[in-house]
Order: sequence, then C-alpha cells, then structure tokens
Amino acid sequence: MSAEKVSLPDKFAKFSEHWRPKVVAQLNGQEVKLVKVEGTFPWHHHDHEDEMFMVWKGRFRVEFRDRVVDMGPGEFVVVPRGVEHRTAADAEAEVLIFEPAAVRNTGNVIDDTYTAPIGATI
Repeated sequence: MSAEKVSLPDKFAKFSEHWRPKVVAQLNGQEVKLVKVEGTFPWHHHDHEDEMFMVWKGRFRVEFRDRVVDMGPGEFVVVPRGVEHRTAADAEAEVLIFEPAAVRNTGNVIDDTYTAPIGATI
C-alpha cells in the first residue's frame, strides 16, 4: 500500500449499496472501511474484535440491549468485543468503520441479506 491521500467524498461516490463495507486502507492489521447504511442491521456480536464506527454524513446509531448511542457527523463510538449490538439509520448515512482485517460484518450471525463479502475494496 502506498502513502497516497484518500478523498472520502470521492470514495463514497463510487458505490451506492447499503450495508456492504468497502476497504479503503489497511494499517497494522486493521482495515478502514466505508459503508452506506439505511434501515436496521441484525443483532450480532464479535467474539474477538472491537469495532469503531465514525459518522461522516447523516445520522447513525448503535443500539445496545440497554441503550442507544445516536451520532452525527464527526462523532464515533467503539463497540467492545463480545457486546451484542445492531446499527441503524432512519435515512441514508455514510460511516467509517475501523476494525481488524477480515472481520465479518455480521459477526456471529450469517444473514442472506446483510452478510457482506470480506475484503471488498473500491
């Protein structure tokens, strides 16, 4: 991987599907992914990986069984490994995800609609 700048508006403009993360960078065994979201994602957890969600555009929330973290542009939350959660957006939002490489987006769940290919890039 080379040391080149990345334009988030340009990268987000290259895809339209929801819930299909795209890898835009890798560092130290981690991936930076972009995803467009709308609607509600299934409940799941990741046994061994923490995840960080940062909102770039729109409103986005991470729902836990006991609370909801609602975020707007420039805000983020880290979901600790093993914690059950689901993500949601009432209208389309654009989100950055930081997590270890090769993490399945649906964690411990395999879902015909929401489980995305691992390692997709743009």
